[in-house]
Amino acid sequence: MMSSSSDELLLQDVDVAVDVRELRVIRGKRRALDDVSVQIPRGTITGLLGPSGCGKTTLMRSIVGTQIVAGGTVTVLGRPAGSAELRHRVGYVTQDATVYNDLRIIDNVRYFGALYGADAQAADEAISAVGLDTHRTALCANLSGGQRTRVSLACALVSHPDLLVLDEPTVGLDPVLRVDLWDQFHQIARRGTTLLVSSHVMDEADHCGDLLLMREGRLLTHTTPTKLREETGCHSLEEAFLSVIRRSTAAAAG
Repeated sequence: MMSSSSDELLLQDVDVAVDVRELRVIRGKRRALDDVSVQIPRGTITGLLGPSGCGKTTLMRSIVGTQIVAGGTVTVLGRPAGSAELRHRVGYVTQDATVYNDLRIIDNVRYFGALYGADAQAADEAISAVGLDTHRTALCANLSGGQRTRVSLACALVSHPDLLVLDEPTVGLDPVLRVDLWDQFHQIARRGTTLLVSSHVMDEADHCGDLLLMREGRLLTHTTPTKLREETGCHSLEEAFLSVIRRSTAAAAG
């Protein structure tokens, strides 16, 4: 008969996309991440929020396996972060669009698809998923910032990842484009992909099921928009986040 601990491990394998335990990252003489522990459930859109420089990108790089860590563990889809088995299962969209300006949209997506072993149909589906069907033959050098972000997203989607990590994908976009891009994220999530999306814009938190709030390399809380409002008594999520910061500062001082 399977033991209780084995049952818990099996449940974790099924329900948890990312398991971070006591993660430490050192940059220079500063702890960029200070003993961060968190579990990200499968099938969710989890928002990673906090001011610039708080450690969001470092945590994301640790999850996709491109960050040197000083201690702790990061398990992604049941495997150590950065494992070869995860290359086709984890998509990563960085802050700067990863596209070749001298290629058309379709050529960019097909190129990245070829790296993953995906066919032309997968490239067409990825372009359609980000709403660029009518621009598929446009040269990337001629695209707007929002369109370039969508091309990067298509390049990450072409392998049909189980986990999609997006580092501040809406930065610099106007409010209409931001709403449109979040609509795309929800459509992707409905198809079964787990999303981790970072932002320093607190009003984007309402688009997320789960929230991770960070400051100065530490995870302040793992919550939801509704719970955050209830716990702080604040209607504005920005005010709620500031309330969490004040409480954590007071607790540290005490």
